[in-house]
Amino acid sequence: MIKISNLSKNFNGETVLNNISIEIQDKEVVAIIGSSGAGKSTLLRSINYLVEADSGQLQIGDTRVDFEKITKDQILQLRRMTAMVFQQFNLFERRTVLKNVMEGLTQVKKLSKEEAEKIARDELIKVGLADRMNYFPKFLSGGQKQRVGIARALAMKPELLLLDEPTSALDPELVGEVQESIIQAAHQGQTMLLVSHEMDFVYEVANKVFFLDQGKIVEFGNPKNIFNNPKSDRLKQFLSNNKRFGV
Repeated sequence: MIKISNLSKNFNGETVLNNISIEIQDKEVVAIIGSSGAGKSTLLRSINYLVEADSGQLQIGDTRVDFEKITKDQILQLRRMTAMVFQQFNLFERRTVLKNVMEGLTQVKKLSKEEAEKIARDELIKVGLADRMNYFPKFLSGGQKQRVGIARALAMKPELLLLDEPTSALDPELVGEVQESIIQAAHQGQTMLLVSHEMDFVYEVANKVFFLDQGKIVEFGNPKNIFNNPKSDRLKQFLSNNKRFGV
């Protein structure tokens, strides 16, 4: 189980996250939705300490961290237990697709090149890129680049996969192939925390949904209740422009 407790973050005196608490069960997909500036990406980045949270606690399995007292060793441990898929792919342009996926395995997990290559090949096959392993990123579409990012993250066998708007930088016709890779990972039991503005996709893939507004959790529940029976006026307003879920 993964437990986030009372997580808070301020930027220049402005509260971005206000006592956020979330529990994620093993093999569960939890989605965070909300308007731009609500604090969604900051929340994800706080979990693996790409953003330094001001206070709060995080438990992943038997590992417990207090962000006010976090050590360098604990930061490294968090980053070994989590993996992130970014909006902008963040691939090494001068390395092949295969070498991109191998990088974390050899540098962070200290696997041999042979072990890393086997794992990388397996993950690339799963996301449908068996024929692109020796390509450089500049020869890939945006959807293919993001699937490399997903394969790279999954290759690390993370306790928690963090996905920060994984389709937001893609042309509409490329969104589906990336979503399908995420759905496949969910079916294989990967625990995930997903930030997305694609409400139809969230409805399909998530077990639980948290609505974040101005750094606070306003409402949470299963997708059916959140999207079809919102309680708060703010969530109703947020969903009002969505053709499927507008109320």
